[in-house]
Amino acid sequence: MHLLSVSLLLCCLSLGAFGLPAHHLEGKDAGSIWALLVAGSNTWDNYRHQADVCHAYQVLHDHGVPDDHIVVMMYDDIADNTNNPKKGNVINKIGGPNVYTNVPKDYTKTDVTPENFLKIMQGVKPGVGSGKVIASGPNDYVFINFVDHGAPNIVAFPNGELTSKQLNNAITSMSSKQQFKQMVLYIEACESGSMFDKLLPANINVYATTASNPTESSYACYYDSKLGTYLGDVYSVNWMENVDSAGTATETLEDQYKVVQKETNTSHVMQYGELTLSNELLEIFMGSTNNASDKQSSPSREIHDAVPSGDVRLGILSHKIFESTTYWEKKKYEQQLIEELMLREKIRLTMEGIVLTASKNMDILEKVMSTKATPTDMDCYAAALRRFSDKCFRVGQTEFALRVVYALANLCDSGVAMYSVLEAIDKNCP
Repeated sequence: MHLLSVSLLLCCLSLGAFGLPAHHLEGKDAGSIWALLVAGSNTWDNYRHQADVCHAYQVLHDHGVPDDHIVVMMYDDIADNTNNPKKGNVINKIGGPNVYTNVPKDYTKTDVTPENFLKIMQGVKPGVGSGKVIASGPNDYVFINFVDHGAPNIVAFPNGELTSKQLNNAITSMSSKQQFKQMVLYIEACESGSMFDKLLPANINVYATTASNPTESSYACYYDSKLGTYLGDVYSVNWMENVDSAGTATETLEDQYKVVQKETNTSHVMQYGELTLSNELLEIFMGSTNNASDKQSSPSREIHDAVPSGDVRLGILSHKIFESTTYWEKKKYEQQLIEELMLREKIRLTMEGIVLTASKNMDILEKVMSTKATPTDMDCYAAALRRFSDKCFRVGQTEFALRVVYALANLCDSGVAMYSVLEAIDKNCP
């Protein structure tokens, strides 16, 4: 009898009766968790995007998802940046822990491209970086978190843009090839709802939430005077701080959506796709609290300093002007603010020139510049966006340029031929 009891105990321990590994889910069709975490920007002003993604890694790691099932894409120019007084340290809120610790550097610098993202997501080795990809199968659960700047139907990378058409085509292709059982996407970007609105099928076991609806900005937060930049984004810190405090074992995707929707009062958090998936527990996609570490998140601070992502540069300079301790320091930042405003005016006038050159009509100019975009001619829009970025202003490096590209979508949808739009860009940006 004693030997039988010992055998049963050993059997229970070997099967993980006190918590199966988070990437191995229970049931006869048990699968694994695969995660792709992407920060699509660079430079110190965009610190928050990489901080968000590093925090997302810690969430998954702390809940038992192994590193060989987590793929991280980020430029990696923040931790050891000359502006960082504490090298190797990245925080996602003031007084928060170092979220950079042990983050895999799978794809960095020039490897962070939309082309590589699409390959990695679909299990194709891109020939650069670590070579890790989402090698998921029909019983597996895929979690994708993308953080960056956006515009109507696109999200930006340091070089290049990912369109809603490309993303949704990749998702449906993975579905048809049975590369997942269920997929969840969390997207932090301006106009991020446009990546899925009326595009993501509701019957392929894919669920997505976004920081904003198709026509509004997302918001940055947690300005740190010591670092001179914003540490997080409202939607992102809200969902991650929710996991840090509530765990994943009892809360569903829908529970979290409602919490984040309520706490993100700066923009309209949205959900798309197969909404019945929102009844699934968070642990299905983020790992089990049974395997989480004992470390506790520091208390969250109420967000009072949120600023539209497109105005982050203005926000940073305004803070620095206000906090300046000498006349010359203040003058330096005031001059930088003037230069930023002049650049914005140049970008706006350039876009107006493109629209007028292509349409040759003042009424069309007024309509195109004053109407929020819901692109329908994606081929024309994507081609115009690429040409504008190549010839005029790099949209992945000049955030305000993303605030005017809606006009290209409206111009394409106004009946102006694609070749006329491209020709107008060439004439206005020689």
